[in-house]
Amino acid sequence: MRNEFLEKFGVLIGHWDMMLSDAWFLEPRDTEVQGAATFEWIRDAFIGMRSQLGGEPSYDLMIGYSDARQSYIALYHDERGVSRVFNMTFEGATWNLWRDDPDFYQRFIADVRGEEIAGRWEASEDQGKTWRKDYDLTFRRTVEH
Repeated sequence: MRNEFLEKFGVLIGHWDMMLSDAWFLEPRDTEVQGAATFEWIRDAFIGMRSQLGGEPSYDLMIGYSDARQSYIALYHDERGVSRVFNMTFEGATWNLWRDDPDFYQRFIADVRGEEIAGRWEASEDQGKTWRKDYDLTFRRTVEH
């Protein structure tokens, strides 16, 4: 039986072109990195996202829901071997992921508008007092879902 709490994430299901831009760590600053992402149901219990940027596998997300906590969670893993746990909300057209971990705080803030997701990753090294943008991340749907 499909997890009813994840139904609202159904708008993500499908194939997307991705573009990373305005990244503080890329030179020159206007460098754009093309990629792709696929969101799919995993056994009607989770939504999985596989991505690649610049032709290389980049990161995966596994989206789920905790009945006991009544909250969404995303497990993250990337090609560097980094694994993280993010809290998550999806209200209206706004998708947020965040983590408040000892190494640093991090968040993704995105607007989901039909065939486009426009978001940005931000980080804070002072427990959320100040934030810096890491980069913009834009998704554009490539195949009907």
